[in-house]
Amino acid sequence: MQTDIKYAGTIASKYKLKYYDILVAAFVGILLISNIGSTKIIGIGPVTFDGGTILFPVIYILGSIITEVYGFKLARRAIWLGFMTMVLATLTLSVIQLLPAASSSTTHEAFNQIAGFIPRIAAASLVAYLIGQYINTTLTSKLKVKMKGRSYWLRSFVSSSLGQAIDTVIFAVVAFAGVISGQELMLLIATVYLLKVGFELLILPFSTRLVAAMKRREALDVYDKKMHYSLIGDLSTRD
Repeated sequence: MQTDIKYAGTIASKYKLKYYDILVAAFVGILLISNIGSTKIIGIGPVTFDGGTILFPVIYILGSIITEVYGFKLARRAIWLGFMTMVLATLTLSVIQLLPAASSSTTHEAFNQIAGFIPRIAAASLVAYLIGQYINTTLTSKLKVKMKGRSYWLRSFVSSSLGQAIDTVIFAVVAFAGVISGQELMLLIATVYLLKVGFELLILPFSTRLVAAMKRREALDVYDKKMHYSLIGDLSTRD
């Protein structure tokens, strides 16, 4: 089924969406978990990467899926919901860190070691995430129209690979420059990117089948024709 919707942000008012809220909840939850995990640098033999790499590639897969099925505007809504959740988490952890610990507390220093680094991780992640996901969702949407919906696996891989490349570089530089050496930073960027792309290649057959199944179940397949691709926009389901 093909649905040509000029203003795709209105689809939630026209269709009873079965899975959008589930995808957004997973999107936001994985973003939070990944950012906490990113505070640890993992070394397995010669391979070095931040802990967030384990789960973060799923964010780009979900971003592509949401864009493919529901259109750019609802994908943009998910991106901003994730952004605002991360801002809230960072501010909350910062306030908790500033509050005095109870005399009986034995976890104060451990908490400070993690929470103290989270604002920098969060700042790096938020900037990289917004730019990377904007590129991913915009390219996914444009290629879908240009290629008339064919070859989702190729469009998804091209879009997310470019988005994740930019995301990885921005995140690593902002988060870890000055914390690790330049050589370690370059190795980290290369390793993390290759791991992300490798993970996506492994899961691509599954995500392609998932997209096809969701389109059937939702009876929806949005083509963003004449779309204005702005990162800033109404976050409601109507414009």
